[in-house]
Amino acid sequence: MFSEIIGQEAVKQQLRQAAREGRIPHAQLFAGQGGVGKLRLALAYAQYLNCPHRTDDDSCGQCPTCLQYKKLQHPDLHFAFPIVKTDAGDTCDAYMEQWRDIVLSKGYFDLDDWYKALGVETKQGIIYEKESGEILRKLSLKSFGEGYKVMIVWQPEKMNTICANKLLKLLEEPPEKTVFLFVSEHPEQLLSTIQSRVQLIRVPRLPEQTIAEALVGDGIDASAAGDIARIANGSYLQARKKASETEENQQELRDFIALFRDAYTVGVINDPQKKLESLSRLRQWSQDMADSKVGREKQKHFLQYAQQQVRENYIRNLGQPELNYQMAGERDFSVRFSPFIHDGNVEQIMNQLALAERQIEQNGNAKIIFFDLCLQMIVLIKIKKQ
Repeated sequence: MFSEIIGQEAVKQQLRQAAREGRIPHAQLFAGQGGVGKLRLALAYAQYLNCPHRTDDDSCGQCPTCLQYKKLQHPDLHFAFPIVKTDAGDTCDAYMEQWRDIVLSKGYFDLDDWYKALGVETKQGIIYEKESGEILRKLSLKSFGEGYKVMIVWQPEKMNTICANKLLKLLEEPPEKTVFLFVSEHPEQLLSTIQSRVQLIRVPRLPEQTIAEALVGDGIDASAAGDIARIANGSYLQARKKASETEENQQELRDFIALFRDAYTVGVINDPQKKLESLSRLRQWSQDMADSKVGREKQKHFLQYAQQQVRENYIRNLGQPELNYQMAGERDFSVRFSPFIHDGNVEQIMNQLALAERQIEQNGNAKIIFFDLCLQMIVLIKIKKQ
């Protein structure tokens, strides 16, 4: 229901008004960064469309339709999402139990969380060609009631090309009273022909105050909630992950510190023995980062995290600490590290981290990519401020 979603009042109003006025496009694209509530909005909207007793503000939450939606078990509600082929099957139906569990238990989650739920953290999911046939079959069935058949496609940018092209044909000639709701973090990666056939619903970042209030409601101390909300970059999911301070969250900081400490030693310190030891550690660091247990999604996430921290250190070096968005451990390291991130090298460092991220995305050899990154950091970290 809309009332259960954090913030996004303007988007809620836009969706409710369109439904009340009968202006319901057959395909809509909920686009925005992760953790802002796109999937929950799509689900609340679908429920609102089909609730026979909805009010101006929300669905009733008590009728049989709402109760089935609450359990994600309405016969006219369908899903497609990235999967990894296993013995269980190669279509989404084989993973519906895990899907319902993560949607109902977490509400806000990302691809990393989904892959954990599937037990395939080391692989990248795809919406396979076969799924397009399943979508066509489901939407060709007679509706259970008089409402809309709804197909929610989560992360549609993960569709392979054949699946996307087959789905395009369905978008061009959709079955009667059928609504497609695409939920995407990277809409630019969709086929341009699909982008042109959907109505865009932009879901913005959440205000800091909204996130802080939600964290307080989760039992987080008000002062801590404010700090966390400030660095969450508008994402309630990221705020919740920061609040948990799990070992996984802290590991990225340790990896970041290890990379730049040893790169600094090799590039700057005039001690051959220390240089050799640090170079050896960097080689081991590269191997550890490339380990299959880490997985490509975690590798990409670390490189994104490293870019964020380089940005934060550059801002701190400019003497603008009020613009920094860091946790306590990150700030402690930045006090010593930030002087080495400046106008002379920050752009090149960011470019190298972004390049490594793209290469990982393209399934390059992770060991080579990360060791080359180490060598580049050795060169760039010793560039002196101009």
